[in-house]
Amino acid sequence: MTVLAVTGHMDLTGTSVGLVREALREVVTRYRATELVGVSCLAAGSDTLFAEEVLAAGGELVAVVPSRDYRAAKVKPGHAPAFDRLVQAAAEVVVAPFATAGREAYEAANRVLLERADRLVAVWNGRPPGGKGGGTADVVLQARAEGVPVDVVWPPGAERAGV
Repeated sequence: MTVLAVTGHMDLTGTSVGLVREALREVVTRYRATELVGVSCLAAGSDTLFAEEVLAAGGELVAVVPSRDYRAAKVKPGHAPAFDRLVQAAAEVVVAPFATAGREAYEAANRVLLERADRLVAVWNGRPPGGKGGGTADVVLQARAEGVPVDVVWPPGAERAGV
């Protein structure tokens, strides 16, 4: 089995979604479907695109939910159908032991990703951490410090909204 975990930007522009989806498809199809496990927190944007591509490739999905209230408190109405569909499709759902979503819960979820990962797929524009902790760049740096190989996915033309 090869376990790929994902971290990535949530705020992709509309035109970037297709570019990132295609790049993620190229990454996941390098692996035999019967030997592929994708681990994702299912956040909007990159996490969801990755999870969808893992399932489309015939791989197994592990969903990591940062807190017990995450669905109700943090999943926006526009993302809820995709989130719910992916949770239902997941072979395993891991809920971090936090009642409420917040920085500590997100960082714990990221630790679960890295503990399980053979490789980290990072949908990342390469910019340094923003200083809040728990963001995409933070997870990439943590993975590299722990010796987890990182595959950066940022296709030409990809952009973040408002950045």
